Amino acid sequence: MQPLRLGDHGTAVAEIRSILAGLGLLPAAGQVEAGDRAWADSGSHFDAALDMAVRAFQQQRGLRVDGLVDETTYRSIKEASYRLGARMLVYQLSAPQYGDDVATLQGRLQELGFYHGLVDGYFGPVTHQGLSSYQREFGLASDGICGPATLRSLEYLGTRVTGGSPHAIREVEAVRRSGPQLTGKRIVIDPALGGEHQGLLLPGADGPISEADVLWDLGNRLEGRMAATGMETLLSRSQHSCPSTTTRAETANQFDADLVISLHCATSTSSAANGVASFHFGNAHGSTSMIGSILSGFIQREIVARVPLQDCRSHGRTWDMLRLTKMPTVQVEIGYLTNTSDVNVLSNPRSRDIMAEAILIAVKRLYLLGKDDQPTGTYTFAELLAEELSTAD
Repeated sequence: MQPLRLGDHGTAVAEIRSILAGLGLLPAAGQVEAGDRAWADSGSHFDAALDMAVRAFQQQRGLRVDGLVDETTYRSIKEASYRLGARMLVYQLSAPQYGDDVATLQGRLQELGFYHGLVDGYFGPVTHQGLSSYQREFGLASDGICGPATLRSLEYLGTRVTGGSPHAIREVEAVRRSGPQLTGKRIVIDPALGGEHQGLLLPGADGPISEADVLWDLGNRLEGRMAATGMETLLSRSQHSCPSTTTRAETANQFDADLVISLHCATSTSSAANGVASFHFGNAHGSTSMIGSILSGFIQREIVARVPLQDCRSHGRTWDMLRLTKMPTVQVEIGYLTNTSDVNVLSNPRSRDIMAEAILIAVKRLYLLGKDDQPTGTYTFAELLAEELSTAD
């Protein structure tokens, strides 16, 4: 879809205004006439108040705060409009269901001990299985469909488990049980862009280099180091292709990866914006990937300690790559292409080499589960490799 922005008009603008008003982010302005769904003109203008409401919504939902209603923001706004009980919920491959009603159901099943995944608002196979198990235990038709009878049953029951996220516990336990050795760990490295999508051009020592090539080079350096430790690695794309985010996530899921590391660059309308930031799954429903959060923090610490980039910290977001992958996923934005200092770092092959080492060290720290005493920024690839080989012997 063509992004909607400040100054636009139309029925889609009026629909967005109506939903955001229903969420309490601005007063109701437009109204729908029965039959032809024609919107009153007062509600179909993308004015300053709607721009502020969209930005507030994006902030709440872990989206990019730019005031643009692109496909991702529009989908998120639509999902937020659903309330549990307003529609039948069912697992279907042809038309997957997303929404706040699904998130509410997941949270309720999690409280009762029947759902152990992320509260991500996606009615997938894990949600279907959890709902079916609940229905079996409480004498309902075990069809995995959330209809009136299931909703009435859920309303009558109290909470069974509290104090901690089952999903977070399972994530941490999976890391603990896999052991500190990197050998055999399965990692998907996801360099953004590719193919016809080359992004911005950066000045390089041997001539201009594209944003896509910078990320591809960093991904290859990281893959080489990981492979040297015995890790099983997979690049989410070839050098000359740019699969969709959904395809990249499906690739990681089919590979049954332990972790996904997605590599991006950032841009801004301000040339003063600079630094590196890392992102993990985290949403307004309070659901967070615990391992993703820990790993993103480690990556931030290691990169900032080794290269001259501002620490923009780690944050929870609901971007598709973070929520469509079954395993902990971290998206690293390694610097701003609109900032001269950051470009000087990113265009330097030595800096990319150091960042690849920093990310690998961060992954190692994750699997050590706090049992290392090496100060941040001092653990080297040579030391790590020697330790891995000696332990393997």
